[in-house]
Amino acid sequence: MILNFIRSLFRDEAAQDVVEYSLLLAFVCLVSAALFMTTGGSVLGIWTTANAVLSNANKSAS
Repeated sequence: MILNFIRSLFRDEAAQDVVEYSLLLAFVCLVSAALFMTTGGSVLGIWTTANAVLSNANKSAS
C-alpha cells in the first residue's frame, strides 16, 4: 500500500505544472523589472523636458 502511494507520487504530473507556471511567472517578473528599470531614465527625461516647457510657458504668459 505504501509502495503504491509512493509510485503514484512519482507519476503525478500536477506538481510539475505548478513548478512550470511558477518559473514562468518568475521570468515574467524579472523581465518586467528590467524593463521598468531601463525605461525609468527615459521617463525622467521626458518629465523634466515637459516641466521646463510648462514652466517657461507660465513665465511668458504672466
